[in-house]
Amino acid sequence: MDRDQKTAAVAELNRTFSEVGVVVVTRNLGLTVAQSTVLRNKMRDAGATYKVSKNKLAKIALDGTDYLSLGDMLTGPVALASSIDPVAAAKVVVDFAKTNDKFEIVGGAMGSTVLDVDGVKALATMPSLDELRAKIIGLLVAPATKLATITQAPAAQIARVLSAYAEKEDA
Repeated sequence: MDRDQKTAAVAELNRTFSEVGVVVVTRNLGLTVAQSTVLRNKMRDAGATYKVSKNKLAKIALDGTDYLSLGDMLTGPVALASSIDPVAAAKVVVDFAKTNDKFEIVGGAMGSTVLDVDGVKALATMPSLDELRAKIIGLLVAPATKLATITQAPAAQIARVLSAYAEKEDA
């Protein structure tokens, strides 16, 4: 990797750190290419990214971002999982770590807040941004639905009473 490639890699990592909502640091202890591909596909499907980079370049890229505290975690063979949604990357990483012994969660950060392994696991249990939006929309729509049901109920009752009288007179 020459100097221009390193500069481009640092610039891209810095841009990534500036845009994302969470970064999870993981340790790769001998994943096969197939396992790594499966992990990357799961990340892509969740709207997250998984990137292996040189630790020195990642530490340089951390300067000027909220994730400066991650520098201590960047030792050994590590990779960075990140996503704009603060929950997406954590969910995929925790699920993948449950099924693979060669994959370890080191820690992470959500902005300037440092997360240990338990913090990443707790973050993974939270609902995603899309799930929260769906709940809010459901809560907003529920009162209107109940109001429509309540206003229709008296009219339906009157119609049933009139129908019963009509059936009674016909008989």
